[in-house]
Amino acid sequence: MMSSPWIAAIFAVFAWWFFTGAILLIVRKSDAGEAVAHGRAVFLSIPLAALGFAGLIVSSAALTLQNVYISFLSVLLIWGWIELAFLSGIITGPERRECPPGLVGKDRFIRAWNTVAHHELLLFGALLAVITITTGAENTFGLWAYVILFVARISAKLNLYFGVPRINTEFVPQPLQHIKSYFRQRQITAAFPIGVTFLSITAACFAERLFSSAGPSIAGFALLTALATLATIEHWLMVIPLPDAKLWRWMLPAASTTEGKSNEL
Repeated sequence: MMSSPWIAAIFAVFAWWFFTGAILLIVRKSDAGEAVAHGRAVFLSIPLAALGFAGLIVSSAALTLQNVYISFLSVLLIWGWIELAFLSGIITGPERRECPPGLVGKDRFIRAWNTVAHHELLLFGALLAVITITTGAENTFGLWAYVILFVARISAKLNLYFGVPRINTEFVPQPLQHIKSYFRQRQITAAFPIGVTFLSITAACFAERLFSSAGPSIAGFALLTALATLATIEHWLMVIPLPDAKLWRWMLPAASTTEGKSNEL
């Protein structure tokens, strides 16, 4: 049954929802706890990141149905830990102040980069590690899953920086409140159609491979197609006013501060 492309697609959607919700839950609970709660949560979850790398190493050796799913989940563990470290304010950047009013151009970009520099470098370092692990391997679906997440995250951050009509901040945790001052709420720029088009083409390419593949690759390409489609939808939610935050709000404890609306981090 797990070889069905429909089951694989549903699995990808559920894993995306579950991992996002779990990270938001940990961060929200840490917000309501003592000052060291965020750092403790990141430290205690390091074994999950290690498990992700171990799972990727083991699963990339052979292209089997089981290994396809393991590699996908392993990448989500790696990615999830890095996102937890970012949202907890542990691995962000050297700049932790709000953007000064009126700052524009190169100075604004450099300051914005400095708010997330360490996080971006960690994401890139993990990408290099994933590439190293999967080079010459039979199963490279974990690599492609990470690449989708990496490209989609860069595109989303650039769009928030340049400006989109809908910027929601309900789930922005207390350690990252300063980062909201670098967002722009305005009509879309060229960054939006470029990002959406690229992700849409990526989803279409993986869908084409899905229908022309056989064996375990069917489930693998179904996972990648679903993931790329979710990334595309997340971009459109920066423009279309839909209450997507309800997907997770019901499972989270009440925020400790009054915050704005949210889309997805």
